[in-house]
Amino acid sequence: MNAGKIGIIGGSGLSGRDLFTARRKTEVATPWGEPSDALYEGSLDGVPVVQLSRHGRAHVLPPSQVNFRANLQALKDAGCRCILATSAVGSLRRGIGRGHCVIPDQFIDFTRRRDMTFFESFEPGNARHTPMAEPFDPALRAVLYGQALRLGLPCRESGTVVTIEGPRFSTRAESRMFRLWGGDVINMTTATEAALANELGLPYAVIAMSTDYDAWNEEEEPVSWEQVLKVFNENAGRVADVILASVPCAAKLYF
Repeated sequence: MNAGKIGIIGGSGLSGRDLFTARRKTEVATPWGEPSDALYEGSLDGVPVVQLSRHGRAHVLPPSQVNFRANLQALKDAGCRCILATSAVGSLRRGIGRGHCVIPDQFIDFTRRRDMTFFESFEPGNARHTPMAEPFDPALRAVLYGQALRLGLPCRESGTVVTIEGPRFSTRAESRMFRLWGGDVINMTTATEAALANELGLPYAVIAMSTDYDAWNEEEEPVSWEQVLKVFNENAGRVADVILASVPCAAKLYF
């Protein structure tokens, strides 16, 4: 097996959760500044892995303040060949209940303040416009979906995630609009992360855990942060199990 590592980005509910033992903490810097937290390196079933908490281990970074460019660059510089990520999401569909998962295959970017590219200028004659028709790696998506099913986690193998700026949640009007656009779930991070991973040539996939019904469903209480954490924490172990089971499969694909 050639040298390489699997990157793991933990989102809400997995911040600060240790996914493996014999960890080595490494403080790093990048040309884009410091990442959200230190990198924690170790191994799973003999596969080298690098874990990074998207919002910091104490969850101190709001979505708009996450240095996504530094996070992705740090993982690439650490030798990661691909990235598996987790995210808490709101459901925009009745059929996606609390505790259900989606493996997104498309995103709609509704952010406004993000640094969405590494290409701040072009070299003469070398314009860089990254294709984004398929922003999530199909092979990694298949791995996550297969492991979720094997572990008995209710899961959809595809879906469109809408990423909003945050940190506020949607109005009812916005939530209904996102449904009309074809959104299936909604969060505040995935589009940014996926786009930048593509620019770096890092295969990327995310398992998204539904924690609420955003604001569109008037039969339910509107989403709150307390509700998000409660549902995700109740299911965090199952999501972590999917990620851990997926690491050896990802290594076979990209090492």
